[in-house]
Amino acid sequence: MSSAPSRSDADPVAASLALAVGHLTTAIEQVAASNPVVLIDGRSGAGKSSLARALVSRWPLRGRVQLVALDSLYPGWDGLDDGVELARELILTPHARGIVGVWQRWDWTTGEPAEAHAVDPSLPLIVEGAGLLTPATARLGDVRVWLESPAASRKNRALVRDGDAYRPHWDRWARQEQRHVERDDPMRLATHLFPVP
Repeated sequence: MSSAPSRSDADPVAASLALAVGHLTTAIEQVAASNPVVLIDGRSGAGKSSLARALVSRWPLRGRVQLVALDSLYPGWDGLDDGVELARELILTPHARGIVGVWQRWDWTTGEPAEAHAVDPSLPLIVEGAGLLTPATARLGDVRVWLESPAASRKNRALVRDGDAYRPHWDRWARQEQRHVERDDPMRLATHLFPVP
């Protein structure tokens, strides 16, 4: 047996996300559906993408799970609300109705829609992104997550991840996130709230 600390022991963020995954796998099993929908919201750098990837790798049900990141839908740096509406209209509503949803990836380099992707309503679905939990989307999610993390930690993680591509847009994006928090109260809409250091 090794005495070396595990990654999650040495990294409090990884430990928090691992704990969240444990709670969420139980919640997903309790939904008792073959195609549950998990919605993950939180401000930029809170750990949404990391949590979603970890949840995919530990998915508790048989078969495959689909993952859609809103970073692939937001139509540019002023597009938080529009990206969420696209997710509701093209992904979540069709999934709830049992029909195939089709959405187009936003190409951040060209500033235009790119290739199309389909979402199978018979399969489970995870959607993650800032702004996601609204009154209109919450009713379409079986398990709804809000990640709460301090601003300084979030900013550091986001800028380490995306660097100079994000740096000039941080404040612009943060204002959209703040409007979402004030208008939609996503913490109230969440079924699960997890702190991330």
